[in-house]
Amino acid sequence: MSDLNVDGMALAPGVVETIVSIAVAEVDGVASVGGASAANRGIRAALGSKPATAGIQVAPGEDDALQISVRIDVYYGHVRPDVAAAVRQSVVDAVASQVGATVESVDVYIDGIQFNK
Repeated sequence: MSDLNVDGMALAPGVVETIVSIAVAEVDGVASVGGASAANRGIRAALGSKPATAGIQVAPGEDDALQISVRIDVYYGHVRPDVAAAVRQSVVDAVASQVGATVESVDVYIDGIQFNK
């Protein structure tokens, strides 16, 4: 994503994605952001850690509102629709308060379920 302009302020690529990543990680029931499967986690651990913004896409929509998609893993036992709704609300609140941008949509993709150790 190139620079995002919000009310005369230019944001470097990755700024909104980082804000979204932190907001999603704080939601109860979210095991990981980026939706890494168990097989991929082992490979990533061997090659180095994944970027904090993996699994997050931000695109400008109509009227400069943002379209955001997030890929997550959810802990077993949490109600997936409730976690997805909490993720949506957390993302909208964080982007509005920290960037001042309007969010048009937040698409949440649940890529896997993790079990507590």
